[in-house]
Amino acid sequence: MGVYVETRIRTDLETLWDHTREPGRQQRWDLRFTEISPLSRTGPGEGPERFRYATRVLPFLVVVGTGVSAGERHRAGGDRVSALRFSSSDPRSLLAEGSGYWRFVPTPDGVRFLTGYDYRPRWGRFGRVVDRLFLRPLMGWATAWSFDRLRLWCERDIAPARSRDRWLLELAARVLLVAAPLTATVLPPGLPPLFAVPLAVLGLAAAVLVPPSSRAPAARRCLRTPPATAREPRLLATLAPPGAGDHRTTAPEDPS
Repeated sequence: MGVYVETRIRTDLETLWDHTREPGRQQRWDLRFTEISPLSRTGPGEGPERFRYATRVLPFLVVVGTGVSAGERHRAGGDRVSALRFSSSDPRSLLAEGSGYWRFVPTPDGVRFLTGYDYRPRWGRFGRVVDRLFLRPLMGWATAWSFDRLRLWCERDIAPARSRDRWLLELAARVLLVAAPLTATVLPPGLPPLFAVPLAVLGLAAAVLVPPSSRAPAARRCLRTPPATAREPRLLATLAPPGAGDHRTTAPEDPS
């Protein structure tokens, strides 16, 4: 898959399943979505379920799309799987269509939670370049950051809005470490550039190297490289694209 993110969350399987499969809860922690609205439901968190999503790209720009998802709660190995297909007919959306999955693997101290997904960009060659240089790295970072925000919610009961605010405060402090010495050169009495530049470099080093707060989300806590054995669950192949109806063929359960 194009994007892979993995984390370990010290919580029970049912709690994590509800926090990810319930649209109202997912939109609270998932930075990639501003709103998720169910369009149809055929079962208690299993699917297939159709939904509409909206993402605020800029303060004045919101793109929308639709998706369909399904889940498997009862698998032979004790793990669970959720699969997704999505698309957007909005010409302003760089993401035309895509698919992915979540896998929930119980461990002795919690759940190994991972995702893999990929998508097709629009806008031709220009869109492919923008995707490779900007959007795909941003999507990977946003997914990992969101997973860590979900971890804080499940493990420490820190509400997603509160952990976001703590992250913003921490980000502002890191930016200030770099900007303050440079700003001081233009404010009276004026810090000589001979001192300002080294101080700014030291501030940049501190901003990069100081570990994030344990109560604020950080993408660096997640694994971003897929293991050699990673592969899509069979459920994904049985899921019809959005707009093709909610019909899903029956397939044997993927034992992996």
